[in-house]
Amino acid sequence: MESFDVVIVGAGLSGIGAAWHLQDKCKGKSFAILEAREAIGGTWDLFRYPGIRSDSDMFTLGYNFRPWTEQKAIADGPHILKYVNDTATEAGIDRHIRFRHKVSDASFDSATGRWTVTADTPDGPRRFSCRMLLMAAGYYSYDNPHNPHFEGEEAFKGPIFHAQHWQQDVDYRNKRVVVIGSGATAVTIVPVVAREAAHVTMLQRSPTWMISRPAEDRIANFLRRILPPMAAYNLVRWRNVLFQNFFFKQTRKNPQKVNKRVTDMLLKELPEDVVKAHFQPSYNVWDQRLCLVPDSDFFNAVKDGSASIVTDHVDHLDEKGLVLKSGQRIDADIIVKATGLRLQVLGGATVSVDGRRVNPNERYVYRGMMLEGVPNLVYVFGYFNASWTLRADLTCEYACRLLNALDNPATAIAVPERKVAVEDEPLLLNSGYVQRAMETLPRQSSTDPWRDTQDYLRDRQSIHQDPLADGTLQFRPLAPAAAAAFAEAAE
Repeated sequence: MESFDVVIVGAGLSGIGAAWHLQDKCKGKSFAILEAREAIGGTWDLFRYPGIRSDSDMFTLGYNFRPWTEQKAIADGPHILKYVNDTATEAGIDRHIRFRHKVSDASFDSATGRWTVTADTPDGPRRFSCRMLLMAAGYYSYDNPHNPHFEGEEAFKGPIFHAQHWQQDVDYRNKRVVVIGSGATAVTIVPVVAREAAHVTMLQRSPTWMISRPAEDRIANFLRRILPPMAAYNLVRWRNVLFQNFFFKQTRKNPQKVNKRVTDMLLKELPEDVVKAHFQPSYNVWDQRLCLVPDSDFFNAVKDGSASIVTDHVDHLDEKGLVLKSGQRIDADIIVKATGLRLQVLGGATVSVDGRRVNPNERYVYRGMMLEGVPNLVYVFGYFNASWTLRADLTCEYACRLLNALDNPATAIAVPERKVAVEDEPLLLNSGYVQRAMETLPRQSSTDPWRDTQDYLRDRQSIHQDPLADGTLQFRPLAPAAAAAFAEAAE
């Protein structure tokens, strides 16, 4: 069994970032990255649907240590994948990755202060030992998206598939395409497919908030011409962070004012009857994730007639298309389900501490990155109201501080312990994919540190300045035999 200081699970955007921070802030520490798939990139390698792109600007979705230098701030998948790969290659991180290693089990032994991690590989199970387990496997199942079955699917004569498993050989030219869903995936697919399809219909169950932004940031591109890359990057990054933070707080303080502002922006893009029918949700802006439309491409497709929106529920499918609850039908040659993700905690691995299985739904989150009662485990879970990587970078910086503190045998085990009762508070957004997974997600309270604040500025100050030993995170010594072995290994 190979032993490391840290095992990182996942070689996507978060995992590669975690490895960079480890190399930078924990010099000399050993690590391995276990990746279930055959390539670096996570989401950006997995999704292959037409137009795959970010729905956050790359000045905040990019790492805090590596500038984004491409022209487009709202970037396409291949450019993001290149950014992640280049980061791994240039830092030598790629040499630490074990591909086709899907972590299935992780168990912590308090007597030794180590995790034993089991990964399924083509050659059978392999085991690894580490002092810290850093879970960076994302937040959803790569294999099993939310894929509801509709009555009559078997009767439909054309291709029908989920966007997460896009069929690369599907030919949608001059075909009638229906995309079921209205989230970021659907809003990305529709305008791209509409360029060649006979027509594309986006079918949504309820109205959706959307907002347009330029794909290129002219101020950022200007600053890059007159400033060093990192200086320009940081200026734009902080501008975007502060604006995102201000905008989100306004949605909490003055939701009706923000709703009206977004509605007014929509009315500049689309006719009033279309906005009223399809873009006036019953929830406030940012109660669910806000859909971003770069360069108004989705709106333009609706305006030029190559795409349309229907707000209704599917009753059933027949050989020619969909029949809706209202009695309306939509004829189709191809049906794409953009019906969402299936959330997954800790990469889907079974986790146990001293032989007792950990059920995340019975544990409270600590600082949005550890679990109550689970030692030496940090998990990366980004923001939903801002770019994922803003939070991922902070989490990795905290993990590095914690790992360095574990070097002392007297403080080699760090575990968040809740000593008082707390009041539950809803976790994250009220989006469908969150609500479907509530029984599996960790819990959070209304009080610190047992919650995920979704506030970058507050988290940044806390993670950089607050002491590790805050009265909740408890440090324990290794057992004498393990301490002796630790000291011998360090010599």
